Amino acid sequence: MAAPCSLTGKVAIITGASSGIGAATSVLFAKLGAKLTLTGRNVENLEKTKKECEKHASTQPLLITADITKEEDTVNLVKRTVEHYGQLDILVNNAGILKLGSIETTTLADYDIIMNANVRSIFQLTQLAVPHLIKTKGNVVNVSSVNGQRSFANVLAYCVSKSALDQMTSCVALELAEKGVRVNAVNPGVIITDLQKRGGLDDAKYAAFLERSKQTHALGRPGEPDEVANSIAFLASDAASFITGAHLPVDGGRHAMCPR
Repeated sequence: MAAPCSLTGKVAIITGASSGIGAATSVLFAKLGAKLTLTGRNVENLEKTKKECEKHASTQPLLITADITKEEDTVNLVKRTVEHYGQLDILVNNAGILKLGSIETTTLADYDIIMNANVRSIFQLTQLAVPHLIKTKGNVVNVSSVNGQRSFANVLAYCVSKSALDQMTSCVALELAEKGVRVNAVNPGVIITDLQKRGGLDDAKYAAFLERSKQTHALGRPGEPDEVANSIAFLASDAASFITGAHLPVDGGRHAMCPR
């Protein structure tokens, strides 16, 4: 019998594979036997992820530099994957961005950038992947956020985008269930990646943010990318064969907390 979370022989597309949760998921999937298409915008970092995967993978990962907010890049991503491997079993929609801003400070341009990256691109990529996933009885794992389930000030557009992604996860899960395709999400809390810095926090503010996370997470600390990757691998594997439409908090208990 195969290991419970074995992905041997499964073909997976992982977006945002150049860093953070995406890179950690890519390496773990390689260890679990998956055949990988790794995509992202940073070529240098993608190469680093690929080299880490090659230490564990029996099949060399397919590297595709792409901006999934560009429709032609997304079409090419699915097309090349299926041409290269002959199938698609798993789609991990990990790529996403964060920008700080409130209702008073978020511009329409920034709102559109966030919604395009965190919702529209995932809609398109999932739509393109679905015919292939139906053939393999495959699955989708979306990387959402605790921000999709709880409200936080000054990250308004990001919260809206992750709430939308949670609804997309649930709706698509219901639509594809009868065709044998599972769709789930992980909802991380604060994870030590570059997301917040890219979203606008400088080094000092980021350090304070991580320190504050010790109080905002019940387990008393922020999480690590590997901890989210483990949950993604579980949902993508046959160990989760009777799970669809789920939103799995990987947040140190943050979703269960309230101010006192």
